[in-house]
Amino acid sequence: MSQPFPDESLNVNLQGVDRDGFEALSDMSSSSRPTVLIIEDDAATRRFIADNLSADGYEPLEADSAGSGRRILAGDRPALAILDLGLPDRDGLELLAELRDRDRGHGELDPHLPVLVVSGRGTELDRIRGLARGADDYLPKPFGYGELRERVAALLRRSKMRGLAGRIRVGELELDAMAREVWVEGREVYLAKKEFALLRALAAAPTRVFAREQLLRDVWGFRSPGRTRTLDSHASRLRRKLSTPRSAFVVNVWGVGYRLIDGEVED
Repeated sequence: MSQPFPDESLNVNLQGVDRDGFEALSDMSSSSRPTVLIIEDDAATRRFIADNLSADGYEPLEADSAGSGRRILAGDRPALAILDLGLPDRDGLELLAELRDRDRGHGELDPHLPVLVVSGRGTELDRIRGLARGADDYLPKPFGYGELRERVAALLRRSKMRGLAGRIRVGELELDAMAREVWVEGREVYLAKKEFALLRALAAAPTRVFAREQLLRDVWGFRSPGRTRTLDSHASRLRRKLSTPRSAFVVNVWGVGYRLIDGEVED
């Protein structure tokens, strides 16, 4: 059972919270509001967090157990999760470990999801264990809402910057340039070095047609392409590895070059 924070902490709500300088999320449309999943079995604590996050422009989702939390993680793909550890059906650390383990998640869970642990287990050893299991931040109970809000905002900023720096999504294809990892419909695809370099070049501008000469120059360093079939053979292998029964991603534009698309094509 989780350890809810004292009644007086519930009353901090908006008292003493200086909103000056805080990003004005409340003006966002509902479709652009960052979604935050709150996995907490104590109803008062969960409602307190959800109400205040909603007032600050977030879209809260609520789960009262690890099982319901996992279902929302898989189905709704929130931008961030707030996770209690003392859940009734399963320890929160076990759910966190599953989230971070790509094989155990079976492609349903995002292993890079920012997670803020909020728990009554507040000793230094507890915090170390939580961070070691994959928590991005750890906030012991009792806490004030202002601190929680700023930690949420900081995690989302870091996640956004990481996405801008290294992650690209084209339909059901996702590429992490920094980690050199690729997934299609949640399934990891293993690419050779030049296959990955070709995909990264195409993903820089999805749907744009890249000329053969440009790809040979940028990916292989060829100054004079000549009549080489290097690009065609790599593109063929890349298309075969990425294609699914519903989608093909790498398309040959006859006489010009290649492009990346995010849907079905006619052969």
